Amino acid sequence: MREEVVKPGQRIVDFLVGINALAQRDINYIVRMEPGVQTPEQTLELKLGSCRDTGWLLVQALRHMGLAARFASGYLIQLVADVKALDGPSGTDKDFTDLHAWTEVYIPGAGWIGLDPTSGLFAGEGHIPLACTAQPSSAAPVIGATGICEVHMDFSMTVTRIHEDPRVTKPYTEAQWQHILNLGHAVDKELKKGDVRLTQGGEPTFVSIDDMEGPEWNYTALSPKKRELAGLLLKRMQDRYASGALLHFGQGKWYPGEPLPRWALGCYWRADGQPLWRKPALLDRGDLKDTRQRDEAGHFLKVLSGHLGLSERYVISAFEDVVHAIDQESRWPKNLDPLAADLKNADERRRIAALIAEGLGDPRGYVLPLKPLARPQSKRKVTAPAGWRSSPWPFRRGHLFLLPGDSPMGLRLPLASLPWVAPEDMEVEFERDPFDQGEALPDSAKRKKPKAKTQPKASEQDYDPREIIHTALCAEVREGVLHLFMPPVPLLEDYVDLLHAIENTAEELAIAVRIEGYPPPNDPRLRDFKVTPDPGVIEVNIHPARTWPELVENITSLYEEARLTRLGTDKFQLDGRHTGTGGGNHVTLGSLTPADSPLLRRPDVLMSLITYWQNHPSLSYLFSGMFIGPTSQAPRVDEARHESLYELEIAFQQMAERLKPGDESLQPWLVDRLLRNLLVDLSGNTHRAEFCIDKLYSPDSSSGRLGLLEFRAFEMPPHAQMSLLQMLLLRALLARFWKHPYEGRLIRWGTELHDRFMLPHFVAQDFTDVITDLQRAGYAFEHEWFAPFVEFRFPRYGTVVYQGIEIELRQAIEPWHVLGEEVSAGGTARYVDSSVERMQVRVRHMNDTRHIVTCNGRPLPLTPTGVRGEYVAGVRYRAWSPPSALHPTIGVHAPLVFDLVDTWSSRSIGGCTYHVSHPGGRNYDTFPINANEAEARRLARFWNHGHTPGEMHVRREGRNPDYPFTLDLRRAPEAWVEGEVRLAKEGKGGS
Repeated sequence: MREEVVKPGQRIVDFLVGINALAQRDINYIVRMEPGVQTPEQTLELKLGSCRDTGWLLVQALRHMGLAARFASGYLIQLVADVKALDGPSGTDKDFTDLHAWTEVYIPGAGWIGLDPTSGLFAGEGHIPLACTAQPSSAAPVIGATGICEVHMDFSMTVTRIHEDPRVTKPYTEAQWQHILNLGHAVDKELKKGDVRLTQGGEPTFVSIDDMEGPEWNYTALSPKKRELAGLLLKRMQDRYASGALLHFGQGKWYPGEPLPRWALGCYWRADGQPLWRKPALLDRGDLKDTRQRDEAGHFLKVLSGHLGLSERYVISAFEDVVHAIDQESRWPKNLDPLAADLKNADERRRIAALIAEGLGDPRGYVLPLKPLARPQSKRKVTAPAGWRSSPWPFRRGHLFLLPGDSPMGLRLPLASLPWVAPEDMEVEFERDPFDQGEALPDSAKRKKPKAKTQPKASEQDYDPREIIHTALCAEVREGVLHLFMPPVPLLEDYVDLLHAIENTAEELAIAVRIEGYPPPNDPRLRDFKVTPDPGVIEVNIHPARTWPELVENITSLYEEARLTRLGTDKFQLDGRHTGTGGGNHVTLGSLTPADSPLLRRPDVLMSLITYWQNHPSLSYLFSGMFIGPTSQAPRVDEARHESLYELEIAFQQMAERLKPGDESLQPWLVDRLLRNLLVDLSGNTHRAEFCIDKLYSPDSSSGRLGLLEFRAFEMPPHAQMSLLQMLLLRALLARFWKHPYEGRLIRWGTELHDRFMLPHFVAQDFTDVITDLQRAGYAFEHEWFAPFVEFRFPRYGTVVYQGIEIELRQAIEPWHVLGEEVSAGGTARYVDSSVERMQVRVRHMNDTRHIVTCNGRPLPLTPTGVRGEYVAGVRYRAWSPPSALHPTIGVHAPLVFDLVDTWSSRSIGGCTYHVSHPGGRNYDTFPINANEAEARRLARFWNHGHTPGEMHVRREGRNPDYPFTLDLRRAPEAWVEGEVRLAKEGKGGS
């Protein structure tokens, strides 16, 4: 045993884990009713034992290794886990308690530590010791002797949950959740009665639960593992939501500095219930392992051209550019072998090496120039596909040579080498106006194969000689799978027709295909969701729900499918702080069609929402992420520019003049024209605003006129029920403002916004007003429903009580500043100063004429809360020293020492200490693996002791005129002015 568990240089923690796990592994557990405890030799020989047997065995083993150990006996309480485990057993299915025995070992500096060899785990909060003894016999509850008698003994043990603090793993009781569901149904009835036609969607984000330290789960967007998990989630969601759907593997956003566009996985299905793709076996879901040859792509396009009524002579072979490859090869050093060299970090050399290995002279794939036939512009209603046309592609070099790169063929076509049609002969193509009502889509099963065109005579042409088509369908075999790159198609009818022709061809040739390229156009007759990568997260654009039950099903099932894919909704920082994913949970409000959008039909509702949010800062800060403020991803309208409120008032006046509140508008563009330049961030970016109207009625394109309002300031809630409560809050507010528009005026909060409302007490106080307001309007929200949000957003560090006076420390909000540009490895970068943090200090039952509270010797600007003897204040401090920060000459203020000072005796009667990092200097190298470890790290950083000894004379300070609620340790004390509210006193007796 010693050789197996003791390693050179091993930490004591690792040793204890190893020896405890060894005892659990080698000794099988049995329920033994015989009295007494087996000797260690008997337990080792039998390899069987009860909890008292393995406990005593471990005591003796630890003693033989020179450690003090004792036998512990008591109760073991096991509670039902809030969340079922993904790995291993989930534990008990009901709360229970039982008699139990385990081991305790004494470690200098740490004290007595419990080890439970029955489970192989450390003793936890469920282990309640009744006796800890040197010998098991001393722990017996009853000893003695009896004579001959008839004895009947029985006992029972029960455990009852008396009180449970709100937590994110189980935010609500069953009764509370049922009340929330009932309220959602009531709001639904009101929305239906008012003919609001609301739909609600969002963009939840997820992170890996197995690798929180990976760069792709912190700051980079792409990685093979992220792509793998996204594909698994896509398949699970398709099975849950959409049978007969099209899975599309396309390209997403392309940001500067990234070598290729990001991938974007989409699932599309028809709203009428008919299948968009009839035979799932013919559609690759990302897991197809096939052995297709390259020439099969050409054969597929030739057969497909017949299904489209086109001649197969338009199919073109596409080659890699031999001249470019040879030119690149000629530049290499003479001693470089591209097939043998280490090419991990050289994308260009790796690509060319792969081309040489595959053969440069073989076709890479095949191209079919393709475009839908033009429709008469007077024909607004589209009932069926119009057909297809193609054209030859003349090249000066005689062949189609692809542009160099690793992207799919469709992104590497040499379109610039093709002749362009004269401007006067160019056909103007329009996307469908989102406000047009399309007819029913054609049935895929009824599609007939057009009559194939014969080879034209030498004097005939079957294409328009004035135009060379610049869009094409591409086919190539990659990794043994046939990939089809879809061309851009403006109308959904044509896209569906092309898709059906592809499926018929795949069925005829018995070939499964993967669809990539351009996705279907936006159309209300199509439903979809997308899975895309973002820095640090996987983002899911969930399809909108029309009703509350549908929304509950969407969000609940998405959270569950993500969990089963091993994707989580929260993560932990090194110091144990619990946060969301960091990618947000943007919420969208709209309708099935833009014409039905309640925000376009009733612009006064949008005006009410903006005003209400501005009047109640808690709506911006209670649900937000860590990074807030004017340079964040979603600044408030009054955080970006000082004159915004003034200009917004003018815009609201213009809106009120042209639109009567309560009446539906016939000018949907008016909302965009009046608010587009006001709902922006500091740089004028309309997408990065708390209220984003980019897709409401943007004139830029049809995809911007979708009638959608996006709330961007919501952080990802860790539980589906918390997310749904957020959604319900929005639904209730919209229902209320639909009946009675909000008539409040915009408030100039000034610096109070980033002072008072950075403290959790005032955020909760303001949000209490919101809930009370909704209750008066007839919506039965409860204040305690939002307690999990308060605990999640503002976790408590610790509490101490001295002479009946309670001091509580709680995390507050700090708006980080964006710093100036700096040179980095990739060019220039702008960092945020995250080294400044803020906390709230709340004091209860304090006599302000006698006591004051100090932080690092400076008095706090305590503000009465309205409750007798209760005060709050903020403390702003530098937590660590990064390479780039504001005021680099200011050092770290941690640890923070808080003193409760009795001014009558000029002494501290008690206090506490808060450490930013581990108080013993043992900084963590890895992130917490679960919530229990994260909580342990937070608790270790708070000491309920550490006040200043000796006599204390606190220097008076004036309140900061800009931030009167907060003590900023970075700033020199303000001058004391006679007549100020006295927050700090010095001398005995308050003199």
